[in-house]
Amino acid sequence: MSGGGTETPVVCEASPGGGDKKKDSLGTAGSPAHLIIKDLGEIHSRLLDHRPVIQGETRYFVKEFEEKRGLREMRVLENLKNMIHETNEQTLPKCREIVQDNLNQVLQRLQTASDAVCRLQQKEQERKKILNDHLIASEKQRIIQWEDFMKEQHSKQAEVDEEHRKAMERLKEQYAEMEKDLAKFSTF
Repeated sequence: MSGGGTETPVVCEASPGGGDKKKDSLGTAGSPAHLIIKDLGEIHSRLLDHRPVIQGETRYFVKEFEEKRGLREMRVLENLKNMIHETNEQTLPKCREIVQDNLNQVLQRLQTASDAVCRLQQKEQERKKILNDHLIASEKQRIIQWEDFMKEQHSKQAEVDEEHRKAMERLKEQYAEMEKDLAKFSTF
């Protein structure tokens, strides 16, 4: 058999002079029939009763399985321990350094972009303020020009009205004279 079970050779010895003095139904303990029956019992148990052998094999298999499993688990745990140690000692510092460097670069770029945006916003606000001031000044100037235009229109309207009134008076006078002249001629 394989492994841990131990085999003992079958020994058929008859004790000379009889060892046990017990009497069986077949005879005395030292009788040849008794020895044969005893040997047959041993042969029967070895050939047909496999429980002790199976128990031994089972114990051997369990022992080997537990040892191999324990060794496999120990290898896995050792690999995990080595991987964790390598990660802690090498990978994490490298990652931390790379992240720190990249983070500093990103922060610098972000600060530069933020400054550029602030400058653009200030320029845009200044441009809007200048444009707004220009629009307000233009609006005030147009209001002043409109008021001047309206004053000028009123004065021109007054002049035109005055000229129209004078022209109407002249025409009235002229027509009145013409009527007088016509009345003079009509009396003839």
